[in-house]
Amino acid sequence: MTAPVLVPAFADPVLNAQMSFRAALKAMSEPGMVAQADFADALDIMHPATFSLALTLFDDDTQVWLSPALDTPMVRANLAFHCACPVTNDPRQADLAIITAAEVDYLEQFRCGTDRDPEQSCTVIVQLDSLQGGRQVVLEGPGIESQRAVTLPLCERFWSARNRVTDFPKGLDFFMTSQRQLMALPRSTVASVL
Repeated sequence: MTAPVLVPAFADPVLNAQMSFRAALKAMSEPGMVAQADFADALDIMHPATFSLALTLFDDDTQVWLSPALDTPMVRANLAFHCACPVTNDPRQADLAIITAAEVDYLEQFRCGTDRDPEQSCTVIVQLDSLQGGRQVVLEGPGIESQRAVTLPLCERFWSARNRVTDFPKGLDFFMTSQRQLMALPRSTVASVL
Protein backbone atom coordinates (compact mmCIF):
# COMPACT_ATOMS: atom_id res chain seq x y z
CA MET A 1 0.00 0.00 0.00
CA THR A 2 1.37 3.42 -0.95
CA ALA A 3 1.21 6.49 1.28
CA PRO A 4 -1.10 9.33 0.19
CA VAL A 5 0.63 11.99 -1.88
CA LEU A 6 1.01 15.48 -0.44
CA VAL A 7 0.25 18.25 -2.93
CA PRO A 8 1.39 21.87 -2.80
CA ALA A 9 -0.88 24.34 -1.05
CA PHE A 10 -0.77 28.06 -1.83
CA ALA A 11 2.21 29.10 -3.95
CA ASP A 12 2.53 32.24 -1.81
CA PRO A 13 1.05 31.19 1.56
CA VAL A 14 0.53 34.68 3.00
CA LEU A 15 -0.65 36.52 -0.12
CA ASN A 16 -2.81 33.67 -1.44
CA ALA A 17 -4.41 33.08 1.96
CA GLN A 18 -5.28 36.78 2.16
CA MET A 19 -6.69 36.79 -1.36
CA SER A 20 -8.69 33.62 -0.74
CA PHE A 21 -10.09 35.03 2.52
CA ARG A 22 -11.02 38.26 0.74
CA ALA A 23 -12.82 36.26 -1.98
CA ALA A 24 -14.73 34.31 0.68
CA LEU A 25 -15.74 37.51 2.49
CA LYS A 26 -16.83 39.16 -0.76
CA ALA A 27 -18.93 36.12 -1.68
CA MET A 28 -20.55 36.03 1.77
CA SER A 29 -21.28 39.79 1.73
CA GLU A 30 -22.84 39.62 -1.76
CA PRO A 31 -24.93 36.41 -1.76
CA GLY A 32 -25.40 34.86 -5.18
CA MET A 33 -22.47 36.66 -6.80
CA VAL A 34 -19.68 34.49 -8.24
CA ALA A 35 -16.13 35.10 -7.05
CA GLN A 36 -12.90 33.62 -8.37
CA ALA A 37 -11.09 31.24 -6.03
CA ASP A 38 -8.17 29.99 -8.09
CA PHE A 39 -5.44 30.27 -5.49
CA ALA A 40 -4.64 26.55 -5.20
CA ASP A 41 -4.77 23.55 -7.50
CA ALA A 42 -7.18 20.65 -7.15
CA LEU A 43 -6.68 18.13 -4.35
CA ASP A 44 -7.65 14.65 -5.53
CA ILE A 45 -11.41 14.96 -6.21
CA MET A 46 -11.62 18.31 -4.40
CA HIS A 47 -11.92 21.26 -6.80
CA PRO A 48 -9.40 24.14 -6.61
CA ALA A 49 -12.01 26.51 -5.09
CA THR A 50 -12.91 23.94 -2.43
CA PHE A 51 -9.26 23.33 -1.54
CA SER A 52 -8.60 27.10 -1.45
CA LEU A 53 -11.45 27.55 1.04
CA ALA A 54 -10.17 24.64 3.13
CA LEU A 55 -6.68 26.14 3.24
CA THR A 56 -8.21 29.48 4.26
CA LEU A 57 -10.83 28.42 6.81
CA PHE A 58 -9.61 25.15 8.35
CA ASP A 59 -7.20 25.15 11.28
CA ASP A 60 -6.39 23.13 14.37
CA ASP A 61 -9.38 24.61 16.25
CA THR A 62 -12.02 23.65 13.67
CA GLN A 63 -13.73 20.26 13.62
CA VAL A 64 -14.12 19.31 9.95
CA TRP A 65 -16.52 16.72 8.57
CA LEU A 66 -15.94 15.28 5.09
CA SER A 67 -18.79 13.69 3.19
CA PRO A 68 -18.25 10.09 2.07
CA ALA A 69 -17.84 11.24 -1.55
CA LEU A 70 -14.90 13.51 -0.65
CA ASP A 71 -13.33 11.56 2.20
CA THR A 72 -10.26 9.99 0.62
CA PRO A 73 -6.88 9.16 2.19
CA MET A 74 -5.26 11.81 -0.01
CA VAL A 75 -7.72 14.51 1.07
CA ARG A 76 -7.32 13.58 4.75
CA ALA A 77 -3.53 13.50 4.56
CA ASN A 78 -3.31 16.89 2.87
CA LEU A 79 -5.79 18.58 5.19
CA ALA A 80 -3.89 17.17 8.19
CA PHE A 81 -0.56 18.38 6.79
CA HIS A 82 -1.60 21.81 5.49
CA CYS A 83 -4.39 22.76 7.94
CA ALA A 84 -3.79 20.56 11.01
CA CYS A 85 -7.58 20.33 11.33
CA PRO A 86 -9.18 17.48 13.24
CA VAL A 87 -11.56 15.46 11.04
CA THR A 88 -14.62 14.19 12.87
CA ASN A 89 -16.74 11.22 11.86
CA ASP A 90 -19.84 12.79 13.42
CA PRO A 91 -21.53 15.54 11.34
CA ARG A 92 -23.16 16.86 14.53
CA GLN A 93 -19.71 17.86 15.82
CA ALA A 94 -18.62 19.76 12.69
CA ASP A 95 -17.69 23.42 12.67
CA LEU A 96 -17.08 23.17 8.92
CA ALA A 97 -18.24 20.50 6.50
CA ILE A 98 -17.74 19.65 2.85
CA ILE A 99 -20.44 17.82 0.89
CA THR A 100 -21.50 17.28 -2.71
CA ALA A 101 -24.88 18.11 -4.25
CA ALA A 102 -25.97 14.49 -3.91
CA GLU A 103 -25.40 14.47 -0.14
CA VAL A 104 -27.93 17.08 0.99
CA ASP A 105 -29.54 14.58 3.39
CA TYR A 106 -26.73 15.39 5.84
CA LEU A 107 -27.85 19.02 6.22
CA GLU A 108 -30.24 18.34 9.07
CA GLN A 109 -27.44 16.69 11.07
CA PHE A 110 -25.25 19.82 11.21
CA ARG A 111 -25.42 22.21 14.17
CA CYS A 112 -27.56 25.31 13.50
CA GLY A 113 -26.65 27.26 16.62
CA THR A 114 -29.20 28.69 19.03
CA ASP A 115 -30.87 32.07 19.41
CA ARG A 116 -28.38 32.80 22.17
CA ASP A 117 -25.31 31.30 20.43
CA PRO A 118 -25.90 31.45 16.66
CA GLU A 119 -22.14 31.34 16.05
CA GLN A 120 -22.17 27.69 17.18
CA SER A 121 -23.54 26.65 13.80
CA CYS A 122 -21.75 24.79 11.02
CA THR A 123 -20.54 26.35 7.78
CA VAL A 124 -21.08 24.01 4.85
CA ILE A 125 -19.08 23.94 1.62
CA VAL A 126 -21.08 22.32 -1.18
CA GLN A 127 -18.94 21.22 -4.12
CA LEU A 128 -20.93 21.31 -7.37
CA ASP A 129 -20.19 20.44 -10.98
CA SER A 130 -21.23 23.97 -11.97
CA LEU A 131 -22.67 27.11 -10.38
CA GLN A 132 -25.52 27.17 -12.88
CA GLY A 133 -27.91 24.84 -14.63
CA GLY A 134 -30.58 24.26 -11.99
CA ARG A 135 -33.99 25.74 -11.21
CA GLN A 136 -34.12 29.47 -10.77
CA VAL A 137 -34.00 30.63 -7.17
CA VAL A 138 -34.55 34.25 -6.15
CA LEU A 139 -32.41 35.56 -3.30
CA GLU A 140 -33.29 38.48 -1.05
CA GLY A 141 -31.68 39.93 2.04
CA PRO A 142 -28.55 41.74 3.26
CA GLY A 143 -25.99 42.35 0.50
CA ILE A 144 -28.64 42.25 -2.24
CA GLU A 145 -30.13 45.57 -3.38
CA SER A 146 -33.48 44.10 -4.38
CA GLN A 147 -33.40 40.54 -5.67
CA ARG A 148 -30.78 38.29 -7.27
CA ALA A 149 -31.56 35.16 -9.29
CA VAL A 150 -29.29 32.11 -9.28
CA THR A 151 -29.62 28.72 -10.99
CA LEU A 152 -27.52 26.45 -8.79
CA PRO A 153 -27.81 22.75 -9.75
CA LEU A 154 -29.31 21.74 -6.40
CA CYS A 155 -32.37 19.56 -5.92
CA GLU A 156 -35.60 20.56 -4.22
CA ARG A 157 -34.50 18.56 -1.15
CA PHE A 158 -31.60 20.97 -0.62
CA TRP A 159 -33.82 24.04 -0.58
CA SER A 160 -36.41 22.34 1.65
CA ALA A 161 -33.73 21.22 4.11
CA ARG A 162 -32.15 24.68 4.12
CA ASN A 163 -35.50 26.27 4.93
CA ARG A 164 -36.09 23.77 7.76
CA VAL A 165 -32.75 24.46 9.44
CA THR A 166 -32.76 28.24 8.96
CA ASP A 167 -34.55 30.41 11.49
CA PHE A 168 -32.36 33.52 11.61
CA PRO A 169 -30.17 34.08 13.59
CA LYS A 170 -29.91 30.28 13.67
CA GLY A 171 -29.05 28.36 10.53
CA LEU A 172 -26.29 27.17 8.25
CA ASP A 173 -24.02 29.34 6.14
CA PHE A 174 -23.07 27.90 2.76
CA PHE A 175 -20.27 28.27 0.27
CA MET A 176 -20.96 26.73 -3.14
CA THR A 177 -17.84 25.84 -5.11
CA SER A 178 -17.20 24.63 -8.61
CA GLN A 179 -13.79 24.32 -10.19
CA ARG A 180 -12.21 27.76 -9.60
CA GLN A 181 -15.33 29.68 -8.57
CA LEU A 182 -17.33 30.15 -5.41
CA MET A 183 -20.62 31.64 -4.32
CA ALA A 184 -22.04 32.10 -0.83
CA LEU A 185 -25.49 31.71 0.67
CA PRO A 186 -25.52 32.99 4.25
CA ARG A 187 -28.33 32.14 6.66
CA SER A 188 -29.60 35.75 6.45
CA THR A 189 -30.53 35.27 2.79
CA VAL A 190 -34.10 34.31 1.91
CA ALA A 191 -34.21 31.89 -1.05
CA SER A 192 -37.44 31.39 -3.01
CA VAL A 193 -37.52 28.53 -5.53
CA LEU A 194 -39.46 29.43 -8.68
